[in-house]
Amino acid sequence: MTLTGKHLIGNRESSESSETFSAANPALGTTLEPRYHEATESEIDAAVSLATSAFDPFRRRLAEARADFLDAIANEVLALGDELLDRASAETGHPLPRCASERDRVVLHTRQFAELVREGSWVDARIDLPDPTRRPLPKPDVRSLMQPVGPIAIFGASNFPIAISVLGADTMSAFAAGCPVVIKAHPGHPGTCELAARAVLRAAAATRMPEGVFSLLHGKSHAVGTALVRHPGLAAAAFTGSLAGGRALFQIANARPIPIPLYAEMGSVNPVFMLPGALKARSASIADSFVTALTTGVGQFCTNPGLVLGLESEEWSDFSEKARKNVASWSPATMLHAGIHGAYESGIAALLQRESVELLGRSAREADPAKCEAAAYLFRTTQQGLLGDPTLFEELFGPVSTLVGCGSPEDMIAIAETLDGSLSATIHGAETDLADYAGLVEVLQRKAGRLIFNGYPVGIEVCHSMHHGGPYPATTHSHFTSIGTRAIRRFIRPVCYQDWPDAMLPIELQNANPRGVWRMLNGQKTRDGVVG
Repeated sequence: MTLTGKHLIGNRESSESSETFSAANPALGTTLEPRYHEATESEIDAAVSLATSAFDPFRRRLAEARADFLDAIANEVLALGDELLDRASAETGHPLPRCASERDRVVLHTRQFAELVREGSWVDARIDLPDPTRRPLPKPDVRSLMQPVGPIAIFGASNFPIAISVLGADTMSAFAAGCPVVIKAHPGHPGTCELAARAVLRAAAATRMPEGVFSLLHGKSHAVGTALVRHPGLAAAAFTGSLAGGRALFQIANARPIPIPLYAEMGSVNPVFMLPGALKARSASIADSFVTALTTGVGQFCTNPGLVLGLESEEWSDFSEKARKNVASWSPATMLHAGIHGAYESGIAALLQRESVELLGRSAREADPAKCEAAAYLFRTTQQGLLGDPTLFEELFGPVSTLVGCGSPEDMIAIAETLDGSLSATIHGAETDLADYAGLVEVLQRKAGRLIFNGYPVGIEVCHSMHHGGPYPATTHSHFTSIGTRAIRRFIRPVCYQDWPDAMLPIELQNANPRGVWRMLNGQKTRDGVVG
């Protein structure tokens, strides 16, 4: 497929601006064609206005039609074949097997959302039947369900060019809810975004979705994202990226004359607590798996384990030494783009100057800056050093972590209390440790969105039970997830109908329950229809 570098606004292509940019191959330092155009305010307005006009016809489509649309997207993604993988690898430095796994993940979560839509119980239908004999006042007939909120703006993530970008769960959950989508492509992988967007548009045409259900806009400047979030036609926006970027968009969304929710998934240090039972039983193997988790994907995960805590002991020393050796043997690898690489190198340079930490180990081979390579680093500090330097609680995106030796279980809990919100928190231990450290577990339940036992947070299972979120600064809304089928809840709202004629109700609230969805009927879950 020939890439054009143009915006895809519904069914038309556009390139009004003469201001352009290019993607680059971070491993080779070469520029990739074509050049991509910055979106103008008129193009942004056209995309959102088209989405607004598509909203009512899209949300009124039968559930089966929306599910068919999602399945068609999965099929079109597979039909792209190696072209999608090759472009993603060229733009990000990810190995081809990593890109293939991202494509598999897209197909999985897209089909999961299709099944969610077909089954239908996500609408959370509730019915409370009337009682005209109730005193002192008759009880009315009250029914409610979830409905889509409107057009959604979505910002593609840098680190998952296929799985959390144009084709991510943000997009698919919005479609599942019945919301049109306007994507702000990530400037680090615009070609991957264009390929993915054209697959979505082919699926929309094949299933006869209304024009405007999907548009793609490009832009390297912050002005494009700012203008998009400010557009009055949007109902919500979703973002995955840095704390600074998420905060800026969140403030813009809230400063609008009519504020909208900005669901941002941002920074997280993802603390790991090594308890005595685990270190006594398997300190060497834990060190192996820790460094593997730390360096997977060159540490470019929002769930990277950036802080590791354990009680000072012989076993903790053994773990630390084995981790140091493993880090030394890890070969530097290419990061996503020059901006992320530069931020990582600056962060490492700052850490090396801090008196609160000392360098424990680093990759033995020197990294090649011309290839945007990053070396892995391991630092260590004490409880006093950590608590005396708040910057150590901040995420540094890349293959780096800090080991913290604690003097007692109480010290470990005290540190946990000072942690900011996090996407995840991990405990390695024996089952008896969980009872002995019940206070630590209670603290972590308040601090993180996902608690992991004897594993690592970098692998996020795509499933119905997953919660990928957490208290600020991990996200702007800790109640919601950006991965898993509950991600749909960001883009829906409850609507209540009182004493409404049965034939005029949404189909999921009608007495006969034609779709057979699960409903709450007078406080009881059932698929039965209303009798009488």
